[in-house]
Amino acid sequence: MNDLKTDILIEIAAEAGNKIMEIYRSGDIMREEKPDKSPLTLADRASHHIIKKLIKKNFPEIPLLSEEGASIPFEKRKRWDKFFLIDPLDGTKEFIKGNGEFTVNIALIDKNLPVAGVIYAPALDTFYYTAEEGGAEKER
Repeated sequence: MNDLKTDILIEIAAEAGNKIMEIYRSGDIMREEKPDKSPLTLADRASHHIIKKLIKKNFPEIPLLSEEGASIPFEKRKRWDKFFLIDPLDGTKEFIKGNGEFTVNIALIDKNLPVAGVIYAPALDTFYYTAEEGGAEKER
């Protein structure tokens, strides 16, 4: 049985994944490059915004660190006891290739340890998740 945090994270990942799949099916990925030359798509941005909005709504007291978010100086981040770490579209190159091998990743970090997390593979409609009480599950 999931805890409430994990259930909410699954819902958030599903909503982000649905938007990713909408863009994936449309073929209108609008690719650009980040400063490090890695690709960035409309789906990366859309997933980031959905996750950010829903994390803030459900967990307003917990900060968020995202691969696609604004850079937060380490001096500020190092004082965080608890935060969400997200990669809103892990596997952007696979997304661009159209092979379906990409995920939405959301983790809750507490005192430098992951305590809850969800990985959602939207092209497979498969979730992998864990919760604070331990254990891991796969759900289709």
